Amino acid sequence: MTSCEHPDFLQDDNMLSSQDDGQGKKKDGQPGSPSSSHLAYGILDVPPWYLCIFLGIQHFLTALGGLVAVPLILAKDLCLQHDSLTKSYLISTMFFVSGVCTLLQVLLGVRLPILQGGSFAYVAPSLAMLSLPAWKCPEWTVNASQVNTSSPEFTEEWQKRIRELQGAIMVASCVQILAGFTGLIGFLMRFIGPLTVAPTISLVALPLFHSAGNDAGIQWGIALVTIILIVLFSQYLKNVAVPIPIYGREKKGHTSKLYLFQDFSVLLALCISWLLCFVLTVTNALPAAPTAYGYQARTDTKANVLSQAPWFRFPYPGQWGLPTISLAGVFGITAGVISSIVESIGDYYACARLAGAPPPPKHAINRGIGIEGLACLLAGAWGTGNGTTSFSQNIAALSITKVGSRMVIVAAGCILLVMGVFGKIGAAFATIPPPVIGGMFLVMFGVIAAVGISSLQYVDMNSSRNIFIFGFSIFCGLTVPNWVNKNPEMLQTGILQLDQVILVLLTTDMFVGGFLGFLLDNTIPGSPQERGLLTWDPIHEESEETAKVSEVYGLPCGIGTKFCTSSYTRYLPFWPRPEHHRKGFKIVASTPV
Repeated sequence: MTSCEHPDFLQDDNMLSSQDDGQGKKKDGQPGSPSSSHLAYGILDVPPWYLCIFLGIQHFLTALGGLVAVPLILAKDLCLQHDSLTKSYLISTMFFVSGVCTLLQVLLGVRLPILQGGSFAYVAPSLAMLSLPAWKCPEWTVNASQVNTSSPEFTEEWQKRIRELQGAIMVASCVQILAGFTGLIGFLMRFIGPLTVAPTISLVALPLFHSAGNDAGIQWGIALVTIILIVLFSQYLKNVAVPIPIYGREKKGHTSKLYLFQDFSVLLALCISWLLCFVLTVTNALPAAPTAYGYQARTDTKANVLSQAPWFRFPYPGQWGLPTISLAGVFGITAGVISSIVESIGDYYACARLAGAPPPPKHAINRGIGIEGLACLLAGAWGTGNGTTSFSQNIAALSITKVGSRMVIVAAGCILLVMGVFGKIGAAFATIPPPVIGGMFLVMFGVIAAVGISSLQYVDMNSSRNIFIFGFSIFCGLTVPNWVNKNPEMLQTGILQLDQVILVLLTTDMFVGGFLGFLLDNTIPGSPQERGLLTWDPIHEESEETAKVSEVYGLPCGIGTKFCTSSYTRYLPFWPRPEHHRKGFKIVASTPV
């Protein structure tokens, strides 16, 4: 459901039970990956254009929950809880930037069919920064009756906050750019194991229960309906196939199976709950008094947003003004960058396996991380209020659709660009009643926390050492930020900038828990097997697929392999090896993290 969620490798059913014939280009002789023989289209294949569009739309819908959730979570701390029009602009900007970043990653980055989008890893440090006394929203912005969303005073209140986020994201992204393009990431990964990743990812979601609970509490009945529907569709009905008509050259008219409830569980639940709110509003079953319980669940409270939103709006860099920079914000967002890097590397190996590609070589991983850093820089410049990372739930879609073609993700990136420009789309999602969002968040955040804990499958949990490290890291990751938030005056050093850095880091749960997990795992004696490093680290195996490695992970138009093959480029850790240097070269294969 989020950028932190790892795919389910146990799905064996095709989304489309029959492969379209003849109109797409298929390359022969693509052995190698364990799953390649079961793919309808491999990574180098080009499906028919209409299938690319259809599957691209599905990838957009699969990522929709995560793309919409991040701006809606940040809205309250940006003082935008009563400004749905600006929320729609943020959502549209998120769509547009995600499309740009996806195209960059597929065409120039790691070159795997992997979607890029907003990450919850950046939410916790962003909220910690916005909770500093200097950035807390004034009381008058909380009261809807006192807010004039078109006034210059209100506009400046929220824009100066998002400009601060922009500056922090842009500077912190340079860490990721350097880690990728200098090859530093390979060195750092030696010290990061499951006992670092598990508390880090789990603490991305656990502290957000306040936000989810507050939204759901506006009308618990609606929130409960949303939760039940998501659970029903994603768990109980996930194996129910819906027949859909398919037209091909050989078979003019036949049906294929679509696992509708599994693929679109969040979207279906959201739409049904939204429709229920509309029906309850039309029948006046929900109270009409603004102070009554459940009023915010009405769909007519934000009806003017759709009429006010432009049909077309082109997001552009600096649309909220010139970004500002603070030391505290940069340190906080850097913690999110490190978490994002760890997730993305695991996603690359998983995506390669499911797309029928050889495991990514070091130069592709370095380039992918570097491009993700560049994407975060662009996200900061455009003003999404968030960085970008690889979307794991879209990798899971590869195991269902059995289509690993990167042309499908190119289509998905183009669709995201179009959706970002079409202003009414963002406005529609900004009008979703808060209880519906709250119900969705409760499920999503629970899944993220569970994904973090699932990393412990690689370590020996019968070891008292590992139990101590994980338990202590999680508990301190929740306790320390809670105490610091309540007692900020106890950490005053007399230097304002230093005080802000300390406050942001110590109120970022995932930083506290992840740092303790990292420190203890690397200092308390333990064998590699006990620490889970033998199964967590990539397993080195020999492979002779050098030609396919070059074809899959090389830059477009033969750059680096046929052209621009200067001897100096071999010193660049992100540059592909020239073809005459690849003869006899053994690539490093691995199992997905």
